Amino acid sequence: MTPILASRLANIAPFHVMELAKRAAELEHQGRSIINMGIGEPDFTAAQPVVDAAARAMAIGKLQYTSALGIPPLREAIAEHYRRVYGLNIAPSRIVVTAGASAALLLACAALVEPGTEVLMPDPSYPCNRHFVAAFEGAAKLIPSGPQDRFQLSDVMVREHWTPATRGVLLASPSNPTGTSIPHAELARIVSSVRERNGFTIVDEIYQGLTYDGEPFSALSLGEDVIVINSFSKYFNMTGWRLGWLVVPEEMVPQVEKLAQNLFICASSIAQHAGVACFSPEAISIYEERKAEFRRRRDYIVPALREIGFTVPVTPDGAFYVYADCSGLADDADRLTIDMLNQAGVVLVPGLDFGPYTARQYIRLSYATSMENLQEAITRLKRFFAERP
Repeated sequence: MTPILASRLANIAPFHVMELAKRAAELEHQGRSIINMGIGEPDFTAAQPVVDAAARAMAIGKLQYTSALGIPPLREAIAEHYRRVYGLNIAPSRIVVTAGASAALLLACAALVEPGTEVLMPDPSYPCNRHFVAAFEGAAKLIPSGPQDRFQLSDVMVREHWTPATRGVLLASPSNPTGTSIPHAELARIVSSVRERNGFTIVDEIYQGLTYDGEPFSALSLGEDVIVINSFSKYFNMTGWRLGWLVVPEEMVPQVEKLAQNLFICASSIAQHAGVACFSPEAISIYEERKAEFRRRRDYIVPALREIGFTVPVTPDGAFYVYADCSGLADDADRLTIDMLNQAGVVLVPGLDFGPYTARQYIRLSYATSMENLQEAITRLKRFFAERP
């Protein structure tokens, strides 16, 4: 007998892109050459100093549970990172080490989202963000945002769409799928407006280390009430290690700790001990070289896409994504991505997963692959479009 499932599951949509991934795997199994530019994962892996630190931790048996808040050396290293990179004095006691950014977002939503309340976020945005809200019986209120707003929320949007049911905003800067950031001054206005309404501001900064234009800044500079999510997956190239962190106001720490104890016990102890090494000068030097390579790829792929006929209305300033308008080439982004996979052997992601506003008009490309793969993909796409009726 099948158990009766919870009604909240109806609010969680599947990843449509997984159908593309399954089809790509089938074609590879048949011997086809497939270039995958749909995966939001660095093609680099953990730096050698991090791997060495993990091996040392295992060799001396640092494998037990840790505090739910994380080991002190890692919390202190993260705090020092904020001081060194952003000039911010963040108390280590405000930092909660988590099992990836996903766990950080779950903890934040568990602490802040009331059933029946709304959380504002842009359309397009990372689909899991709205599902984290739905998991705690809140509702993501997706606000259409186009190139004129860098596919981000603006202060005007927040004020126009705030209702008595609104609890707060969930932003990402830089963003998946667009690779765009919210300008500092605009983000300050948003935080101020939310603060005036006694709401919360959560900012997902997992791509903050991969910003290419302008001086880096963190939303933490805008006040201690701003909640920030970060991760070791993107800049630090540790996707499978499942390690992230959350920065919360001091008074929230005991409540988040209580949730973390019950939901996760702790993040992986091996990953935590390895994570400390991420902030060593040797590791940072490696990450900065890789960041420069990501920028080189961006500077190649954006004009190459435009040459083919895609419109890239906003040059991405961070992450490793390009959000491109394909309406000059096809009527349906979903159908186009299927055709590009089947006929050209190139995987791109339709806008369908990121919200209805740009679903049929845009595709997302990840340039987290080698320059050789990017160049070959462009060659294949040029041939594909030249042969289309």
